[in-house]
Amino acid sequence: MLMGVLIIYFLPYSAFSKVQFFTNYGNSSGNTSRNDNSSVIWPNRNTTATNPTAADNGMDKKSMLTKNAASAPNTTFSYNKVDKFAIKEIYPTKVGGREWHVNMNTPINDRMFSIGSDQSIAKESDGSWRITNPEVRMNVTTPQNSKQWKNVEITGYVKVISIKNRDKGIPKDIAWFARGGIHNSDARCNGTALIGGIREDGSVGWKKEIWFTGGYTNELAKAKVTNSLLDRWIGWKVVMYNINNNTAVKMESYLDDNNTNHWVRVTNLTDTGGWYADTSDKKFYSANCGKPKDYVMTNSGSDVFFRSDNMILDFKNLSVREIQAPVS
Repeated sequence: MLMGVLIIYFLPYSAFSKVQFFTNYGNSSGNTSRNDNSSVIWPNRNTTATNPTAADNGMDKKSMLTKNAASAPNTTFSYNKVDKFAIKEIYPTKVGGREWHVNMNTPINDRMFSIGSDQSIAKESDGSWRITNPEVRMNVTTPQNSKQWKNVEITGYVKVISIKNRDKGIPKDIAWFARGGIHNSDARCNGTALIGGIREDGSVGWKKEIWFTGGYTNELAKAKVTNSLLDRWIGWKVVMYNINNNTAVKMESYLDDNNTNHWVRVTNLTDTGGWYADTSDKKFYSANCGKPKDYVMTNSGSDVFFRSDNMILDFKNLSVREIQAPVS
């Protein structure tokens, strides 16, 4: 087997330890953020999600309804194009926009792609790649003098091989995220992200990271959308783009649940403000990042990340595209 390690820069184990995805099901929202979750579908299920309300930092949360399988309409797309791996695209690539696709022959032979200093990968018989560390930290960076990633569609296929309980405080999840750079204690204010994740048990949601590590929000757009991911291939797409003259952000995620290139939208979230960091004012403002506690992340970022925790997995057909954002 081919083994390789490439170091561009190292994201430590603790880099995402604050991210606590998927504590329960249903949807919740900040003061003015909303979850337009009209296309949440449970394939082959008739389960109705719960709709809890919550309070955080003394602020009331608006409860949002997650529709069940019987009432949620199917998601259809008028755009009809595939990428170099023949995977369906949700949105077109921006004219002149950047595209990145993993080198499936030798992924580490790419100066834009890093798997972290303590990782190694091995090629499997089906052409996919197994990453051997249960804390996966893969990222795609921006070449010097190039525009950073902003309105993006992030795609990848994964197969969870086994579950590792290395740290019980870290959820067993897969997450694609963007709109930030390196995450470490030397560049705390650079550690920003919009994080779209799916957990091993088939639940999904979104978090926002305003700074590393004291600027994480509560989770929104939570839902149980499929069964366990163990020992099967699934496709996961995360989309984010600015709307309303760059004053708000739309976040969507899509699941190819049966590895058939059939994509269903499972989250649809808009941040217009009011999605606050889940920390005290004293801690949040101690970083001196110059951002409000409900900062709307309309900025671009140098890096896009493919992350997972507490699992060994195979991956294939990763890609990032700068998309043409829909007119709002």
